[in-house]
Amino acid sequence: MSDPSDFSLSRRCAAEFGGTLVLLATVVGSGIMAERLADDTAVAMLANALATGAILVVLTTALGSVSGAHFNPAITFAFTMRGEVGLGIAIMYLAAQIAGGVSGTLLAHGMFEEDLLQFSLREHDGSAQWLSEFVATFGLIATILAGRRFRPSAVPWLVGLYISVAYCSTASTGFANPAVTIARSLTDTFSGIQPSDVPLFATAQFVGAALAVFAMGWMLRSKDERD
Repeated sequence: MSDPSDFSLSRRCAAEFGGTLVLLATVVGSGIMAERLADDTAVAMLANALATGAILVVLTTALGSVSGAHFNPAITFAFTMRGEVGLGIAIMYLAAQIAGGVSGTLLAHGMFEEDLLQFSLREHDGSAQWLSEFVATFGLIATILAGRRFRPSAVPWLVGLYISVAYCSTASTGFANPAVTIARSLTDTFSGIQPSDVPLFATAQFVGAALAVFAMGWMLRSKDERD
């Protein structure tokens, strides 16, 4: 398997942009399709969760060797904290992820003949929502770090399965991704979140990521690696 450092920064950012674009096109598009076809909200949510988890397996497998397949500022932030990604690259990744996410939302709108520019009216407010995003993001980063340590080849599946589970088991539906959160504020469809709720969602996500780095850094250190 290739290492991301084997690729130029422009190619790595293109992978982050394209991967996040496809991720959001899937999240928003599957939400629109599910809402149109299913009268039952639970069925629509399950379809949305399965599609999101599946595309994460595909994208992480396909692009992991190019950019690391972050597609998520919280993941980039975690690896920056660990010293694995430089600050300059992290900023470029962040810009690519947000731009890709917004572009993916617009693409989904175009594919389903929705108004391209929308702002969500769906509320995701309150302490239960913020706690859910903290938990979902903490768990995502912990899963990635443990997977990389013990079974690197399984990470794409671990990420996809984890997000599908978090989608159905948290009050917030487990966004666990600031770029996804921003992009989903621009769709007033099944997967939307109103823009005013984005800042606290993102804050909870970054805090969850930071604490996961510290917790897993301690937990995954073997006897031989300890001071």
